[in-house]
Amino acid sequence: MLERFKEFWGGTVLFPFVRLFLRLGISPDAVTLVGTLGVCAGALIFFPQGHLLIGVLVITAFVFSDLIDGRMARELGRKSRFGAFWDSTLDRIGDGAVFGGLALYFAGLTDHDGASDLYLCLALWCLVMGSVTSYARARAESLGMDAKGGIAERSDRLVSILVMTGLSAIFDLPVLMYVTLWVLAAATAYTVVFRVAKVYRQARELDAADAAAAPGESAPETHS
Repeated sequence: MLERFKEFWGGTVLFPFVRLFLRLGISPDAVTLVGTLGVCAGALIFFPQGHLLIGVLVITAFVFSDLIDGRMARELGRKSRFGAFWDSTLDRIGDGAVFGGLALYFAGLTDHDGASDLYLCLALWCLVMGSVTSYARARAESLGMDAKGGIAERSDRLVSILVMTGLSAIFDLPVLMYVTLWVLAAATAYTVVFRVAKVYRQARELDAADAAAAPGESAPETHS
């Protein structure tokens, strides 16, 4: 849902930073790395200490690197396979840090109780299922199939948890963060199931086509 706003932010709001970094000779890959390190620092230093708002502000400041680096690469006319791999890999690290930092926050609450344990588990669930969502798409595309779709793309997950965590800290309404974790837990689970079902249908059609084209020969199985 939020993917449509990337061009506006990267091409308009943040474009002065794009030009500045290019003028300084900074590479898009370096911007990606610094942005990920900043996100990890904001999540893993401030969230576990209970400084949710500060953590959100630090993460937000660095998460825009994900828009800047891509725009920089386009301005340079550079299509780098390693750059795409590097960006996707570091995205997983940054996402894991955000939800991992929230899990550490719930684990360290002084009034630790069953509710804290529940939301700790929800944060870990969102961490794992978010990674599976991305992996399912990448693995399907490596096999020549399409696994796009669902209701919990990376930008949706990241923006929603950061906004609601920040608001919960500003207004002292932790229920906003709790509800968001429940919604994301359900949305990521749905997205994984949706993508698996989509790939299953495509795989059956491709396997049937292979069998029809080469009677007596079964399509080779590919495992990770």
